Amino acid sequence: MSKLPDFEALAIFAKVVELRSFAAAAGELALSKATVSKAVSRLEERLGARLFNRTSRRIALTDAGQRLSERATRLLADGEAAENEALSQSVTPRGLVRLAVPMTFGVKVVAPLLPAFLAQYPDVAIDLHLSDAMVDLIGEGFDAGLRIASLPDSSLIARRLCAMPRYTVAAPAYLEQYGRPTHPMHLAQHRCFAYTYLSTPDVWHYTNAAGEQASVRPGGPLRVNNGEALMPALIAGLGIADLPEFIAGDAVASGELEVILKGWKQTEGSVHLVMPPGGPRPARVEVLAEFLAKHFAKGKKQK
Repeated sequence: MSKLPDFEALAIFAKVVELRSFAAAAGELALSKATVSKAVSRLEERLGARLFNRTSRRIALTDAGQRLSERATRLLADGEAAENEALSQSVTPRGLVRLAVPMTFGVKVVAPLLPAFLAQYPDVAIDLHLSDAMVDLIGEGFDAGLRIASLPDSSLIARRLCAMPRYTVAAPAYLEQYGRPTHPMHLAQHRCFAYTYLSTPDVWHYTNAAGEQASVRPGGPLRVNNGEALMPALIAGLGIADLPEFIAGDAVASGELEVILKGWKQTEGSVHLVMPPGGPRPARVEVLAEFLAKHFAKGKKQK
């Protein structure tokens, strides 16, 4: 005997009890009458007891059938309720979404969006995980994540939301004291700060409009695992860094930092929404994905 109960046969038995008819149960369950009869016979054989006394015109529960009917009916009701709840969550946005986002991007960009999202979808809750480390979405049970990079091949489903420019920046005080690099290879003679979660933190790769490439291995007195932590030392005029727009943009706009090597660019990353493969996804995840996509598309048009 299988260690698992024969749930299908129990559910069919409960439906026959409810409707007092094999034919009516078959019609409601969209099964053949033979399939319904075989399921009940299979259950009787498994339990070693007759569940119905059957004649050509009517059926009646035996004592064993009567004892089993209440629990089987409850089992059927619980199964239908579980399916209805799951279906409701897949159709109506409801429940918890676990979202992994880089630390500074999450604080500066994503967190300010959440009040509008939560107001629009009051039955959805967000568990926002902030970390610059590469999170294992599947292994750690996340519904989705935002990643800012040129994504490598992956089994994850990725949706590009917008471009994210990167700038090589320094404070005016630094440039006045140490000079302004005009070629990426000049960075080898400068004090450069490293962000450890770049795809190649120890080598900066540049390309210019003519297609020339240059790779430099910069060195300096500061190495961090969160890009925003470089800002105080940068603004103080202590070095050069390569940072995304969402970190350096405000300081560049205010004049606290200057973009250098304007004729050269590092590989430009993009903001991607990544999700585990498979589907369909619950409505709560889909509405968050659409909300973020619309926001970033709108932000791109405004620029």
